[in-house]
Amino acid sequence: MSSQLKSAQNFFILCLGGSLIGLAPLFVRWSELSPSWNLCYRMFLALPFLALINFYYNGSQAFKLKSRRHLLLVLIASLAFAGDMSSWHWSLQFTSVANATIFVNTASIYMVIFAVLVFKESISRQFILSFVLTFIGVIGLIYFSNIKTEGALMGDGIALMAAFLYATYLLIISRLGEESSINIIFYTTLFTGMFGLVFALFESRDFLPSSSAQFYNLLAMA
Repeated sequence: MSSQLKSAQNFFILCLGGSLIGLAPLFVRWSELSPSWNLCYRMFLALPFLALINFYYNGSQAFKLKSRRHLLLVLIASLAFAGDMSSWHWSLQFTSVANATIFVNTASIYMVIFAVLVFKESISRQFILSFVLTFIGVIGLIYFSNIKTEGALMGDGIALMAAFLYATYLLIISRLGEESSINIIFYTTLFTGMFGLVFALFESRDFLPSSSAQFYNLLAMA
């Protein structure tokens, strides 16, 4: 009974996390700042909460990675993730929230392809079928949603580029199974915020929210 309760609890947490991530593009749309400044605030405002969670679950092992190689992998993964998030935020300036979100979430397909090419992993017939069906859906979504929408095709293309970067991030992170997931999330968030800051400085000089409502929007995004 306890194992079933734990499974139900984990499933609930997964659904809650998915729902919160689904709300994120709405907050991006409401923000007056540039896409990379949104990314920067999104990462850095989340850090205090992640630090508290890390201390709670990991105690004396909080923030400790097993090797410098793992830290380097996290750094590279964070660069890919920063590119993904910045691209996704930019895509929301041109295409619909639904399109941008769906295209970015095709990343799991590319991750498997990268795993086959880089790590020589095998794939099943079921994956090939799902791959074909996914891209039929993607092509249909692009065709039917952009016939009369100026600039949306470019937004979809940016979202697909974000998906490739997200797949790269996931593939690198998958090699760090020995590490605490919370430690990995903390460092990924920290480094992604730092890379996002570099992008943002080239992107715009307007970096302060214009009102308290805008700040609360950034906090909710985080």
